[in-house]
Amino acid sequence: MSSSDNADLDARLAHIIGLLERREAAAAEPVAAAARSAFPEASEAARLHGVALLMLDRRTAARDTFETALRLDPGNLEARSNLASVLMAEGETRAAVALLERAAEARPGDAALHNNLANALRAAGDDVRARDEYLAALAAAPGHPGASMNLAAVEMSLGQLGAAEARLRSLLAAQPHPQLYLLLGHVLHRSHRFAEAEAMYLEGAKLAPAAPEFPYQAGVMADEQHHIAEAAALYRRALQLDPGLPFADGQLLFVLRRLCDWDGAAELAARLRARMRAGAHDIDPFAFLAEDATPAEQLHCAQARAARVVREIRPLRERLHFEHAPRADRAPLRIGFVSAGFGAHAGVPHATALLTAAFFEELGRLDGIELHLFATRADEGSPVRQRLAAAAHAFHEVDALAPPAIAQRVHEAGIDLLIDVDGWCAGAVPGVFALRPAPLQAGWLAYPGTSGAPFIDYLIADRFLIPESSQGFYSEAIAYLPRCYQPSDPTRTVGHAPPRAAFGLPDDAVVFASFNNAWKLNAASFERICRVLREVPASVLWLLDGGPEVDSRLRQAAHGHGIDPQRLVFSPSLPHLQHLARYRLADLFLDTNPYNAHTTASDAIWAGCPVLTRPGDTFASRVAGSINHHLGMPELIAADDGAFVATAARFGNDRRALATLRERLAAQRETSGLFDMRAYAWDFAALLREMDDRRRKGRSSEPIVPRETGDRCKLKG
Repeated sequence: MSSSDNADLDARLAHIIGLLERREAAAAEPVAAAARSAFPEASEAARLHGVALLMLDRRTAARDTFETALRLDPGNLEARSNLASVLMAEGETRAAVALLERAAEARPGDAALHNNLANALRAAGDDVRARDEYLAALAAAPGHPGASMNLAAVEMSLGQLGAAEARLRSLLAAQPHPQLYLLLGHVLHRSHRFAEAEAMYLEGAKLAPAAPEFPYQAGVMADEQHHIAEAAALYRRALQLDPGLPFADGQLLFVLRRLCDWDGAAELAARLRARMRAGAHDIDPFAFLAEDATPAEQLHCAQARAARVVREIRPLRERLHFEHAPRADRAPLRIGFVSAGFGAHAGVPHATALLTAAFFEELGRLDGIELHLFATRADEGSPVRQRLAAAAHAFHEVDALAPPAIAQRVHEAGIDLLIDVDGWCAGAVPGVFALRPAPLQAGWLAYPGTSGAPFIDYLIADRFLIPESSQGFYSEAIAYLPRCYQPSDPTRTVGHAPPRAAFGLPDDAVVFASFNNAWKLNAASFERICRVLREVPASVLWLLDGGPEVDSRLRQAAHGHGIDPQRLVFSPSLPHLQHLARYRLADLFLDTNPYNAHTTASDAIWAGCPVLTRPGDTFASRVAGSINHHLGMPELIAADDGAFVATAARFGNDRRALATLRERLAAQRETSGLFDMRAYAWDFAALLREMDDRRRKGRSSEPIVPRETGDRCKLKG
């Protein structure tokens, strides 16, 4: 080209670059297209045109244009890097990595190229190599801010939380930046230092007051600390900044349910269900269980959330590609259970630990079973943690590990059947199961619903929980136990209760208890309870203290239903054995819908308090019914709300009938087999062996239906 042509091209390129730097992609695109037309051999004109197209989200055209730029000048490393960005956006991470590797080899001292390569490696699921490339970027340019922050992010992903925290604090000391505060908050969250994490998010909000992620994340941390009203205010602030912020409306709704703010929850609940029906993938399936949703809607919600996990984990799964060697004929069946509930928090045993301790002790004693427990939450040596560890062949402390490392540990242990105890509950690790570290994977116990996930083969349940006619609402094949799906701990001693006056209860009143979590007590359930109170004038309602705001709302709601607010008696949370003992002071437990008492129902029955329930159509609404069914007390399973009120009134107005009911409960507790954990373990192991046998024979996952034969099961099909 002549010197005048070069000057013309340089002027055009400078103009395009200026427009792009001002984020004026729509104006830059036609200017770049004209430059390409005038200078069809100019690689840089094609590259800048591709950048404008990419900024306009015209990825296919941008990709073609970057490829043209590289054909014109194979040494145009910027075009190579730009093309890699398009490939990453289209999910072709391996191709992006290959492009950037060649570019980094050609220009080893280019920090930006090493940083981009590291980003591509992260997208491809290779965090270890990504860390090395970030370090290479920092070696080339020690002050590179992006590489430093990205290195801290990958250290967090690898579970190197101390290194990530130190790096971020050093960067913040040099120059405060909102993204650094955000990332440090994430690191502290992963370390379960919730108050410190909240403080970091709030510091970030000061620097970026229009960014919704800061109040949202601060709200999550307030939520973790049980500062519910504060969490609600922070979620509302986040939604004011971005009404479409992923997960925020569901988090706010669940908080409003915990505050018993039923009016505030109603409109939000309708909007959430509409979003779910439209295919939203950012709705928490666990919180959604508390809504008046159908089994089909719950399945749809879980499937959308699971699909998001599958998309996010796909590159890593393809890279790890766990292979499963066949188990030798005489080798024990290695069973792994994964949960955040294998311990205690602040001295209070987790519900999962309480339910499973005696069962695991029995399961671990069975011949041919090798029991592995994977604990994803730290514990300070609580008695229940020690008991669980003693029951297992191997107890794996994996709380400091990221999901890929947990999956690697599972695979190295040679687990044949991995059981997800938590599902979509808080603390769950679906990413571990999405990596398929075990050849067979099942869901059980803590999450009362379908996972919606293609990486969970079976859901362990019983036929009351999931009637065979309802199997279509579950993504898993149902594996039926011939008994109640829920285990319990029959070694607990129920002590003597103090006088009723110690809890502010009248000595001569019928005491209806409802010790469910506040978020289960919705407007419809509370109205039904108030109907019972009207039918039984000499009665009170005994509830757990939810704090002044919650208690005041419930008293106001009672007044609105014509009930003297003083008939509501609130009691604080107590250590577990004291809590069990106070059930002796209650006459009848009144359940809630659509989310029943689960562990709470088991506790009440073990302590001698009968539980009245009304099953619905969903798993979560049928748990107390399953317990009563297998206890052999169908009179406590109401067909509808009218029958619920009538049954409660009949027992509440007839002290002799109530006494007879409690005597029958005491007898059934001893003879029904509901609390026989040795038999439970035998039946559970038989079910696991049937799952494994079907897999070894190459049979697809299909429902497993046992014939009920007392305390033993013979599997058919």
